[in-house]
Amino acid sequence: MNRVERQTFSKNERLCRTKLIEEIFEAGNIFYTELFKVVWILTSVTIPSPAQVAVSVPKRLIRLSVTRNLIKRRIREAYRKMKQPLYGFLDTEKIQVTFIVIYRLDTAADFKTIEKSIGEVIEKLCDNIRQKQKKC
Repeated sequence: MNRVERQTFSKNERLCRTKLIEEIFEAGNIFYTELFKVVWILTSVTIPSPAQVAVSVPKRLIRLSVTRNLIKRRIREAYRKMKQPLYGFLDTEKIQVTFIVIYRLDTAADFKTIEKSIGEVIEKLCDNIRQKQKKC
C-alpha cells in the first residue's frame, strides 16, 4: 500500500534567522508575480530543510492586523500544500534556498487566488534557480 506523505510546515521550514534575512535583502534576487514580491538567495550556510520561507504583509498596505494575519495564514497554508515540486527540484539539484514572500495588494485575496499565485511563485523560483545554476 502506498504511504501518503504528510504535508506539514514545520519550524525547520520557517525563516527566522535575522542574519539570513538581512543577507537575503542585501544580496538576494527579486522577482514579481501578480500578488507577491519574492526575494530569494541560494544559501551558503546549511539549513535543516531544502527551503526556508518567511511571509510578510506590509502594514502600510493592510492596516488591520486581523486582516494581515489572515493573509499570512492563507499564504502559509497554500505554500504547505504546494511545496512538494519545489522540494523535489531542490533535492535533485542538491541545493538549498531561502526566500521571503511579500504580499503586494492592498486588499485581502481569497484562498484560491493566493494558492494559484503561490504555485506561480514556486514555478518561477525553480526557473530562476535553473537560470542562476547555468550562469555559474
